[in-house]
Parts: sequence; structure tokens; C-alpha cells
Amino acid sequence: MARVGGRNAYIAWVVGIGCAATLGALAILAAPLLPASVSWMGTALGVPTAHPVAVEPADGAGAAPTECDQLYGEALWASLRFSAGADLTSSQDPPTTTAAALVGALQPQVRVTCFWTAAGGTVVTTLATVVTDAGALAASALPASGFTCEAHGERSRCTRSDGDLTETIEAGEGLWVSTSERGWHPDGYASSVADQVWR
Repeated sequence: MARVGGRNAYIAWVVGIGCAATLGALAILAAPLLPASVSWMGTALGVPTAHPVAVEPADGAGAAPTECDQLYGEALWASLRFSAGADLTSSQDPPTTTAAALVGALQPQVRVTCFWTAAGGTVVTTLATVVTDAGALAASALPASGFTCEAHGERSRCTRSDGDLTETIEAGEGLWVSTSERGWHPDGYASSVADQVWR
């Protein structure tokens, strides 16, 4: 094969190695910015970018979740996250519920309140610590306010529907989870959250 005039194989190798080294250095410098870039893209697209985190089995209130993403299994998280217009914010706001008297009596100590908004409506869930017999107290007090209660092991789950509003309060073993769904009712939401909290 005829050689192209004016080209030197030695110079070509040196330049090629120099280019590869430059690209490698740029990749190393850019790596720390990758998580921030992914987060920025998620924010720009309006999609929460956190992922569910495995929660250690709850041997009591100390092992319960403390962040919103820990409340959801992978299937529910994907369903919520990719719903039209989905947005998640967290706070330590008190429970959103019509059962104000029960909240006043039990004084739940809020760990986290997760507020989802989407095109279909809102879902607000509060995880808190309460007295260990809160489940029994809820089961005896809430039916008078239109809730229907059922036992789940040592816990009580009470639900109430009024038009497009569905409320769920589940308490027991020192923990409280209340959810208010208005217009948006993700399938299996209350059960999935309870499975994450009371593992």
C-alpha cells in the first residue's frame, strides 16, 4: 500500500495517545458532576429523581423510615413518579386529616410528611411516632367520625371516603401513617406504604 505523503506514523501515535489522555482527564473531572446533572435534568423535566431506599426491618419506631422515598416500594414509586404532572415535596407538617380530635389526643410526632401533586389530584402522607396503643385508640374513636376500621395484626387501619376524598389512618406499634387522597387514588397505596413502614 502506498503511503500518503507528509504523514509520520510516530507523530500520529503521539497525537493519538495525547488525545486519549485528554479525554480520560476530562471524564475524571466531569464524574463528580454526574449526580448533579441527573438531578438537574429530573427537575427540568418535572420528575422526582430520588429512588426508593431499602428500609431495615422495623423492630420499633427507631427503625421506621425518615424520608419520603423510603415509604414506597419500587412498583408504587414508579407509578407515582411517572404520573402526569407528578411532583413530590417533603416537610414536617402535621397530618392532613379530618380526624382533628384524634390528632389532638395522640399528638403524633411527625417524622416526615410527603405531599404529591399530579394532574389527577393530591396525595398527602404523614409518618409519625405515637403511643404504642394508638391503634386501639383510633379503632375506638374513629368510627364515630365515619371511618371504617379493621385490624391488621397489632395495628388498626381506618378509612373514610367522602366524594373525591379518601382518608386512611393506620396506627400501631408506636407508629402512625395517615394519608389523604383527593382526586388521585393510586392503586394499593395505603397497603404498599404500610408494608414499607411495618416490615
